[in-house]
Amino acid sequence: MSGLGFAQRSGARALRFGATLFVLAAFLAAFGAPAHSRCLSECTLRIGIVSAFGAEADILLAQTQRKREIRVNGNRFTIGELHGNRVVIVLSGVSMINAAMVTQLLLDHFRIERLIMSGIAGGINPNRHVGDVLVPAQWAMPMEVYWNGDGSVPAPCGAPGELACLGLKLAAGNGKPRPDFHLAGPAGQSEIQTGLFMRENFVLNAANAPAGEFRFDYEVDPAMLEVARQLRPALKQCGPKNPAQCVGTQPQLIVGGRAISGTAFLANPHYRDYLYTTLQAEGVDMETAALAHVAYANRVPFIAFRSLSDLAGGNDFKDVGAFFGSGLAESNEAAVTLAFLEAWAKRKAAPK
Repeated sequence: MSGLGFAQRSGARALRFGATLFVLAAFLAAFGAPAHSRCLSECTLRIGIVSAFGAEADILLAQTQRKREIRVNGNRFTIGELHGNRVVIVLSGVSMINAAMVTQLLLDHFRIERLIMSGIAGGINPNRHVGDVLVPAQWAMPMEVYWNGDGSVPAPCGAPGELACLGLKLAAGNGKPRPDFHLAGPAGQSEIQTGLFMRENFVLNAANAPAGEFRFDYEVDPAMLEVARQLRPALKQCGPKNPAQCVGTQPQLIVGGRAISGTAFLANPHYRDYLYTTLQAEGVDMETAALAHVAYANRVPFIAFRSLSDLAGGNDFKDVGAFFGSGLAESNEAAVTLAFLEAWAKRKAAPK
């Protein structure tokens, strides 16, 4: 073999290898690298559990085996095994901003196949009770709004309801914008229209780029929701810290429906009624829909479990005191989360 022929063949192989790398890079640019390629801290495939309520996270951590802590930007991520699943558990803290930030950190630093959000929520559906645990099928952010000067449908771009020139989109129901929030007027007078109209959120991911899309609801993963429907956890009426403190109605597991999240701590019964009438919402918190948005942007399936602490803006303080003071808040929520993890591990281990 001549030196020239060897060099020519080596050069051709190098060109082919370079072309292969170019095609691979183009594919990843077009369709997005798999989520696990970003695992900056630890790369074992895991379920990510984000908790907004510290006491409930403590129960999960107490049952986690082979624990190891990893600190990222001050946040404590605990990896280990929980009821047959490899997990990483982190506390988000209250608020949409914290939930979004911590969820993205989690996805960037660990190889996350699915997400679970756990914590407490205020009730919107008046037929639910303190201590019930919600597993909604979809989450929305109705407090993302267009605040108009009056109750007429906004028309900043010309036609009523058209907001495209602003890069926005009103939330719609039955083909028309959802109604604005009305306040009760003084005695004998009509309602006051606030001009607060719900909006959809813009979200971009590797599947819908470069155009992106607007979404109002973020759907929970169907496979995870189906497992949740089969759960029969033992929810308690009296808390473990003080068994003398009990809620008045036996708590139930409620699977399905819509729940909402927002930046406001909701203690307004009028706005609660509006959310129930307009959206048939079950509950409200300040984190889950933000996690759902980040999950959708990263194409990671998710589910959320939320214990009802009260009827948002209600005045049943006896049950609320029992819920928090007795430890019922965290124990019922943890019971559902742990039951789900056990059932999920069995599902994965079952013969296909």
